[in-house]
Amino acid sequence: MKKWIFLAFLLVFSYISIERLIKYLGDIPDPARLSDYTPSLTTKIYDIKGEIIAELFTEKRTMTPFSQIPKNMVNAIVAIEDTRFFKHWGIDPYRIAGAAIANLKSGNRSEGGSTITQQLSKWIFLSPRKTFARKIKEAILSIQLERDYSKEEILTMYLNETYFGSGAYGISTAAKIYFSKDVKDLNLEECALLAGILRAPSNYSPFINPEKAKHRRSIVLSRMQDVGFITETERKKADEAPISTQASRITAKFAPHFIDYIRQTLEKKYGSRLYQGGLEIYTTLDKKMQIAAESVFEKHLSEFDTIVKSSIPVEGALICIETKTGGIKALVGGRNFRTSQFNRVLQAKRQPGSAFKIFVYTAAIENGFTPATIIEDTPVTYYNNGTDWELLSGTTDFSDVQDKDFLDEILRKDAESLTAAEKILWQPKNYMNTFNGPVLLRKAFEQSLNISAIKVTEAITPATVAYYAKLMGIESNLTETISLALGSSEVTLKEITSAVGCLANSGIKTNPYAVIKVLDNKGRVLEENFPSEIDVLKPQTAYIMTNLLKGVVQNGTGRNARRLKRPAAGKTGTTNDSADAWFIGYTPQLVCGVWVGYDDRKSLGPKMTGGRVACPVWTDFMLEALKGQPKIDFIPPENIIFAKIDSQTGLLALGRSRNVYLEAFIKGTEPRKFSTGKISRFSESTADTEVTISSDSLNEQEQEPAKKYSDGGGF
Repeated sequence: MKKWIFLAFLLVFSYISIERLIKYLGDIPDPARLSDYTPSLTTKIYDIKGEIIAELFTEKRTMTPFSQIPKNMVNAIVAIEDTRFFKHWGIDPYRIAGAAIANLKSGNRSEGGSTITQQLSKWIFLSPRKTFARKIKEAILSIQLERDYSKEEILTMYLNETYFGSGAYGISTAAKIYFSKDVKDLNLEECALLAGILRAPSNYSPFINPEKAKHRRSIVLSRMQDVGFITETERKKADEAPISTQASRITAKFAPHFIDYIRQTLEKKYGSRLYQGGLEIYTTLDKKMQIAAESVFEKHLSEFDTIVKSSIPVEGALICIETKTGGIKALVGGRNFRTSQFNRVLQAKRQPGSAFKIFVYTAAIENGFTPATIIEDTPVTYYNNGTDWELLSGTTDFSDVQDKDFLDEILRKDAESLTAAEKILWQPKNYMNTFNGPVLLRKAFEQSLNISAIKVTEAITPATVAYYAKLMGIESNLTETISLALGSSEVTLKEITSAVGCLANSGIKTNPYAVIKVLDNKGRVLEENFPSEIDVLKPQTAYIMTNLLKGVVQNGTGRNARRLKRPAAGKTGTTNDSADAWFIGYTPQLVCGVWVGYDDRKSLGPKMTGGRVACPVWTDFMLEALKGQPKIDFIPPENIIFAKIDSQTGLLALGRSRNVYLEAFIKGTEPRKFSTGKISRFSESTADTEVTISSDSLNEQEQEPAKKYSDGGGF
């Protein structure tokens, strides 16, 4: 009877003890989840040619199957970490007892009793806190791992999970970082070195302590001989080999602003998987072009710093886009990513100055103007009516705007209700403070004449200019006032470059993109992007604008780009006080934008214009980017005709005309009258004469904006 009572008591006690032990230990992870084990993997980013340009990771790691791990690597790990690995069942009582005796003798805990399986359990499932509960969980998990997985599977997980120092998680990355080799190519001494590092990666690193690393390698080799994995001859030969590491790291030093742009874009979609999932990201970046961009960019900006002797380095940005696809081929968002991650291609909004005239004249061509339209480049004065700049009636020549009494009288008559704050005068000027009188639209554009651009904007309305700018790709808010003609609204370099690119692409807008496709670590496609095409302009308009922009390069403010020695089109831009210098230009293959300026918007200095500061950067980059590519010209589309024009009148040239050149027109908009050599000008007393912008040079469908303004008083 007593025996049964004792047994019953023992059962109850055991049940309560086990129940309390389970509560004490808490939830134990399920090792079965390792059946589809994949360590935290490194994401690779490739350029357009499939070359790795960067990696993203929280722990730099690549999965390596057991079949690719050298036998010497396995033997070295087993010899130094767990000699009875192939005999025990997860925990090793002999090893635990031996470690305890050694620690008692030495008076410290220098020897560890954990097996390879226990170490793996700790790394994958448990916290690093050294508690009794954790050690019990570790033992239970190790037994379960040995029950569910083979020794080879456990070793594979161990070697792919362990940290080898110097940012190397897993054996594959360690082989790359320390020896620039694939795992399968490691020799005996290299395997022993890596196995020796594990105990204390920073202490035994061959980069930091080569002598300690060599001593530790000798210990591993001796253990391998003791266990019988290698012969004495093999040990001696390997032990005598010098430590010969060859560090190889892939970092984000290359194209850092582009890589950061990719990272930020994809992080929204993939979250932590971007850093741990071993994704493969194929991009549009061309490594050769990116190298050229970074080199040219720094060369020119360093030279600028030397010239102006500024204590603050000048900043800048560059983006190059393939015209047919919208693929970003090169991107430089600033001079030093380490000190400033601000991406001036995507994030900096600056006034584009005269570069915005591209949209003014595109809108004009779409609305009936031609390169031969005559525009008055004469002084004007505007006053602020509270919402926009309004032309002061009566200010028709330069003497008027210089006469203060005259202006006061005009203000008194035309704006008696205005407040003092609103009585602000604006007298726009050209860069050289000169006025040219009546000029061809072509000359006004090539010479970047401000007054002419303002008058064209006034004719077609700022709202029309803004409409076409947005149609072409400008996304920033545009203030629809007369000053829009001179680039008063801020834009990013990316959007203005992309928008201008539709002119190079026959009026077809392609949205800029950087990621071609993303694959998971099994090679499955997660996303794939293709060029998007939208017809936004008539191809004839795009060609006329390209022809005008070629004139800017050949005869105007972008003459530095002639060094390219191939057909190119482009426009300079300079803001007030030379705070910003721009050049946006293209060839049939590429469109590229360059901006130079200070982040605090201070002046670049006297005469530091887009043509002098930004255009040389553009030209030198394009010289490198287009090396080996054919020199092709822009092909006129259907309904483009060429006519001999008198450059003084904008009319058809007679045989006796002195100033003759060949001009491009959209069929039906070419002049119908021959030049008499005189420029007719509109005034109240000569209302029956040919007006400055003549309906003779426009077809009936396209003449309305220009005719309406001419009938109302001309420019």
